[in-house]
Amino acid sequence: MKQFVLLIITVLFSTYTLNAQNDASAKKVLDAVSAKVKSFKAISGKFILKNFSSSKKLVGTKTGTISMKGNKYVLKQGKTEVICDGVKTYTYDGSKTVTVDDADVEERTLTPQKLLSGSYDKDFTYKLISAKDKFNVVELKPIDKRKNFNKVTLYVDKTKSIISKATVLDKSNNTLEFSFSNLNTNATLSDKIFVFDKSKYPKDVEVLD
Repeated sequence: MKQFVLLIITVLFSTYTLNAQNDASAKKVLDAVSAKVKSFKAISGKFILKNFSSSKKLVGTKTGTISMKGNKYVLKQGKTEVICDGVKTYTYDGSKTVTVDDADVEERTLTPQKLLSGSYDKDFTYKLISAKDKFNVVELKPIDKRKNFNKVTLYVDKTKSIISKATVLDKSNNTLEFSFSNLNTNATLSDKIFVFDKSKYPKDVEVLD
């Protein structure tokens, strides 16, 4: 899950930088999502992560839980875990290692907050590619072509103005699909759950800062 987190996951909750390649229709959709999510004090729910090969064959599925409050979040998938307290991000590999990074290191990528809020910085261009059926579909492409993925596609629920699914196409044409379910947008979450506590992990866990 760490590789996924580094790709599609820490946080900036607001800024758009428009340029000629950005689509006003897409911005309208994302602005509505951002406003809706910012009205929530905290969010909790489940996610499903699917891996597809370049031939569109499903090669793996993982499930987990997500909790978000402001610029903090916790992701859990099996024994692995990612905790962000807004300053540091702690990634537990489920075995013997916790890797610590500055939260702002991941501002160049996508985070749970960015995914759900529809707020993206100057690293991406975006356009509305479909408005059919239940979803507005928005495509984001990194301005920096050295990034290890080609594009991100967001599926925005028209009724709820919230992102239900995101897909990431990597340089090898493999796809990661990240979808949310059972989202509680009125969750009550203690700040304590976003604090890394080494005593909760096995005694032989090594913390790499």
